[in-house]
Amino acid sequence: MMPVPIPEQLKDLNRPRINRAPSPMLAIAMPWILVMLGSLSPTWPIVASAPVMPPVGFLFLLGWLHLRPGLLPVWAGLPLGLFDDLFSGQPLGAAMVAWSVATIAMDYLETRFPWRGFIQNWLVASMVIAGYLLIGAWFAGAHRQPILMLAMLPQIALSVLAYPIAVQIVGLIDRARLIPVRVV
Repeated sequence: MMPVPIPEQLKDLNRPRINRAPSPMLAIAMPWILVMLGSLSPTWPIVASAPVMPPVGFLFLLGWLHLRPGLLPVWAGLPLGLFDDLFSGQPLGAAMVAWSVATIAMDYLETRFPWRGFIQNWLVASMVIAGYLLIGAWFAGAHRQPILMLAMLPQIALSVLAYPIAVQIVGLIDRARLIPVRVV
């Protein structure tokens, strides 16, 4: 019997990874790409009579800011908010302002309180998420009818409950972005 040849991809798995490093392009671009893909969530075909869909892009942004502080610059909220404004249906500038304020606030909290646990991060994220959604509703004109602000409560609750899932996804993507693929 003739031995079956081993493909090159399988031979590469057994080699030591000492001379490997993560791709700098992948390591820098992956957080931006994930947040932008999350901002495309309003284009998903979901029909509801009230706002219930969490702001997935914003949850991913908060996840990156909590998991890897300093990875995204403080000014990242402006271009990412602009991208979100283009797909969310909010008035232009609503997410730009809210995301910029959120990134500045998270940067301030990170420098002021560097040692926090997950519960503290979840509480901070809950307040930031609720503020973001209420500010977005105000920008959209819901302040003229207070009952519309009450309609935001299920979306706020679902967003707060979805935050740990978003952080888990960010953690998985963070592990994947640091896989050594480039030969040094």
